[in-house]
Amino acid sequence: MIQLTNLSKGFGGQLLFDTVNFKMQSQQKIGFVGRNGSGKSTLFKMILGEEPHDSGSISIPKNYRIGTLKQHLVFTEPTVREECALVLPEDEQWNFYKIEKLLFGLGFTEADLDKNPISFSGGFQIRINLVKLLATEPNLLLLDEPTNYLDILSLRWLRGFIREFDGEVILITHDRDFMDSVTTHTMGVQRKGLHLVSGDSHKYYGTLELADETYEKTKANQDKKRKELEEFVARNKARASTAALAQSKQKELDRMGEMEDLSSDANLSFRFHYQDTPAKVIFRANDLGFGYDPDLPLFTHLTFAMEKGRRLAIIGKNGKGKSTLLNYIAGELAEQQGTLEYHPSTVFGHFGQTNIERLNTQHTIVEEIASMSKDIGIPQARQIAGRMMFSGELGDKKIEVLSGGERSRVMLGKIIAKPANLLFLDEPTNHLDMQSIDALADAIDAFEGSLIMVTHSEMLLHRLADALIIFHKGGAEYFDGSYAEFLEKIGWEEEEGNSKPKKKKPALHHKERKKLRKAIMSERNAERKPYTKEIAECETGIEKLETQMSAKNQELTEASKQGNNDAIMTLSKEIGLIQQEIDALFEQLEIAAEIDEEIVARFEAKLQEIDA
Repeated sequence: MIQLTNLSKGFGGQLLFDTVNFKMQSQQKIGFVGRNGSGKSTLFKMILGEEPHDSGSISIPKNYRIGTLKQHLVFTEPTVREECALVLPEDEQWNFYKIEKLLFGLGFTEADLDKNPISFSGGFQIRINLVKLLATEPNLLLLDEPTNYLDILSLRWLRGFIREFDGEVILITHDRDFMDSVTTHTMGVQRKGLHLVSGDSHKYYGTLELADETYEKTKANQDKKRKELEEFVARNKARASTAALAQSKQKELDRMGEMEDLSSDANLSFRFHYQDTPAKVIFRANDLGFGYDPDLPLFTHLTFAMEKGRRLAIIGKNGKGKSTLLNYIAGELAEQQGTLEYHPSTVFGHFGQTNIERLNTQHTIVEEIASMSKDIGIPQARQIAGRMMFSGELGDKKIEVLSGGERSRVMLGKIIAKPANLLFLDEPTNHLDMQSIDALADAIDAFEGSLIMVTHSEMLLHRLADALIIFHKGGAEYFDGSYAEFLEKIGWEEEEGNSKPKKKKPALHHKERKKLRKAIMSERNAERKPYTKEIAECETGIEKLETQMSAKNQELTEASKQGNNDAIMTLSKEIGLIQQEIDALFEQLEIAAEIDEEIVARFEAKLQEIDA
């Protein structure tokens, strides 16, 4: 297995990893998490020998094969079959069966095998690279965002493959549900180190949060004691009668060391700005049809009504017309068949890949947000930029230097800058990290208006969608129901075995979900009440005792000045007893906090079941 020993790496004047140690165990499948720019992809490059490390070592056993999914698309052969066969060893160059099995698994047809790789869409070209990786039969897979541009069917196939893969995996992905469904461990970049836990990402972040809380409490106590010792030493070191005691306290202070403040990452936090509307129906789509080639329409005879507050998701395989339909409804394509009847009060915000590409690269972030409306001034635009994690001078960065994820956040900033009652979102999770995706889902959930969304994220589909347009069987079909109901009643007929998932529980409308979530949260709060009360009482008791401790320390200082040995002995004993009471309360507080954490985790699982 690979092993990292005291590994350090700096990049562009920034220290990414500081004396990192890590050893991979057999059959581990690790989800690798961390904020954008934290160094995840850099670590992959160091393991592959594509990026040097500053110090430490990387040990890889002999004959241990590491495979990685290449993001750069370079094809040299005239057919998909021959391109994929390039990776086979010489004695297997014509073992096309192995290649074909993998290609079929990722959604290619028999006819596709003889087509030129460059004739496929970007998503299918990435799948070709994935097949080339899997065909080498590596011991370890390093997968850096393999879910990007894959549709739901391909994601489901890849999920099954990773689960069954007989080897080790380190996976970077922004799709939390996908990652948690295939991994045994979660590892993250946290304060220039690597932290590994057995379990999913929820357990990982919970473990880190608890560790941070414990650290902060310990630091607060140490800082308080340090201040008291420093004040005592300062007052008494110059007096002959107390110099010895002051020197003793200084030694205690020197041994104590100093705990550094914890650094924390900025988080995306925002709400979409709702424009009220009296409409019960935002728009009606009547007999819609469109195609770039008149003889090959992408969809025809599509009819539905978009009611106020409805969340409609457009789903299906890549290249079938999902984004085209979204852009067509948004009025960005010329009408061909049918009509769209919008209520006069309808105002929409559009997050699409074409919209992101239209950002003015010479503008700063603040200028680009302000350009959304003449009613938005620079101060308001700067405030919105801050909510998009571009606070202070970061808002003055030009669009041209931003990453894909940063540009996505700018586009979201432009959308929330203007009130709307209908949102068009085309793959809004692309390039966003997990925390930002969670914030986006929360913002959509809180939005009072209507939503039409193209996404391959089954998490978002289960959580948000209450109606669907499904691209399958050569066209598009409106489905009045949730994603869970779709899987139960129709399912993905292209999946192997044509099997449909069994229904685990009745699907819920999003209003029913909110009502049930409220009831569960009320039950949770009731169960937590005695423990949160106990925690508060412990904290109050600790504060009172520490006040007493401070007063006794002041008396001790005065007694020391006067050389009153009897008072010094008595006060020292009293201080020791108070410290014992404080320690007992801290222990009681820790037990109550652990029980409270368990309750929160148990009810969080119930809430996740509702969203599933």
